[in-house]
Amino acid sequence: MRFAVIEGGRNSSEQIWRGTPARNQITVEDVEAEGRRRLRSCKLNEWRTREFLTGMPMPDDVRHFALQVEYAAAAISRLSPIPEDFDSDVYWPRLLGP
Repeated sequence: MRFAVIEGGRNSSEQIWRGTPARNQITVEDVEAEGRRRLRSCKLNEWRTREFLTGMPMPDDVRHFALQVEYAAAAISRLSPIPEDFDSDVYWPRLLGP
């Protein structure tokens, strides 16, 4: 009878259980920063300031977009692990209005 060493045997399974540290681990702060960046791109603060100063409500599509971005940021932050491509447009809503 002949025995052979199987590649990826005991040593690799020990590394899996110990958990090898990720090179660039994505944090919740990274996801929140991406959400803020997307809100800045639609000039949400300017819309809010305009609404406060003039009393004219911000457009519904901008308000709805802001809610969607906040929801997406919260949902992505709860993923374990957070995907490396969390800033991809696949995960975030689009503003179709102004």
